[in-house]
Amino acid sequence: MRVLLIATNRHNRLLSRMDARPVPIGLAYVAAYIDQEKHQVETLDLMFSGEDYLKEVAEKIKSFSPDLVGISMRNLSNHSYVDPQWQLPITRGVVNLIRELSNAKIVCGGPAFSILPVECFEYVSPDFGIVGDAGETFSELVERLEIGEPSPENLPGLVYNDNGATINSNGRCSSTFDRLPDLARLDMQKYAGAGFGVGILTKLGGFYYPTQSSNLGKTDPIWRIIRPIDEVVNEVINMQSTYDLKKVFFIDNCFNAPLEHAKDLCRALIEANVSLRWNTCLGPFGCDTELIGLMKRSGCGLVLMTSIGGDAHDGNNLEKDNGDLLDTCRMCEDSKLNYSISQRFGGPGETRSSVEEKLQFLKQLDPALVNLRIGLSVMPGTPEAKLALDEGLISSESDLIEPTFYIEPELREWLPNKLVLEAEQYPRWNVF
Repeated sequence: MRVLLIATNRHNRLLSRMDARPVPIGLAYVAAYIDQEKHQVETLDLMFSGEDYLKEVAEKIKSFSPDLVGISMRNLSNHSYVDPQWQLPITRGVVNLIRELSNAKIVCGGPAFSILPVECFEYVSPDFGIVGDAGETFSELVERLEIGEPSPENLPGLVYNDNGATINSNGRCSSTFDRLPDLARLDMQKYAGAGFGVGILTKLGGFYYPTQSSNLGKTDPIWRIIRPIDEVVNEVINMQSTYDLKKVFFIDNCFNAPLEHAKDLCRALIEANVSLRWNTCLGPFGCDTELIGLMKRSGCGLVLMTSIGGDAHDGNNLEKDNGDLLDTCRMCEDSKLNYSISQRFGGPGETRSSVEEKLQFLKQLDPALVNLRIGLSVMPGTPEAKLALDEGLISSESDLIEPTFYIEPELREWLPNKLVLEAEQYPRWNVF
């Protein structure tokens, strides 16, 4: 069977101003699980395509004549209030073009699809969708379609159409991640010079999902998998030697959790004398000076931090969370480890007074970049989603496949202009 894998993500900016073209690591893992002795596999990555990216899709479909097309959907949107960019129309345009040119079966998956699988399935209209980490499940689907298996619907995480009804009854699929991603099929030389560095999957979890919830950081992480440290280090060394990478990005929402695992990984990188720069995300809590020092010594050049900020109406939480963030920032400054901060404004309970308090707090820090986020990008299942329903911003959570933002009603007219005016005074501040 001829299998074509397409990465449709074209968002190439971080915080609206920094080049950051994330490698489609999920697609590379999916490719690695396909039996390539039995099946012919090709990939098409639209990240570096021009405005006429559909022309590239058409050319690939005509030249390769795939029997099956797998499409990775990385983002629903860029989560920017100032410049919202909805991703799904791009994917739907790709699917519609494939339908015009081919009889290939189409399968969609990826992080965006897994957030609202039924809604994404009905909007994009593939033959199948896969919810979760799709390596093994996609491979099994390929095998079943190859032999004409009449009922692949019992696969975990599969979404499909049954007589006009969208069926999503098998939960999420999962992966062991027991093999390296097949990056050789991507243009790694372009990614090597594209912003924050190539993503390397270290440990999955810390699933504070949805990430915009006001409960961020208040619950213990539930880890789906923690990869062995020697495996991670070997992957870094292999990617460096194979693709001459100068930078990598450790894909972890909270690199510092679990704390001892993060320290051990840094020590292993130092011991292996891995001479490259790496960046990651850091949770502004649970850090210590030993970890920050180890991160700096092992090659970390920049950490991204989200200010959890507490609930704006709860002064005690706001004070505590700002205290945790301040401690972490001072550790970074003392170790000369660059950091950026993303601070949200306008959530439930926010007032003009709490906005001013957050701004004053940021002004005492020395970050490489500050990102002022207007409102909360609403995700399903969050308190903000319920408020959006109660206030009539959305009619159902299905509406959240499009960019939707919640701002405390009394601040909706005042807040955007206030943050823009503040950012004009600080060159490293950005409104998002």
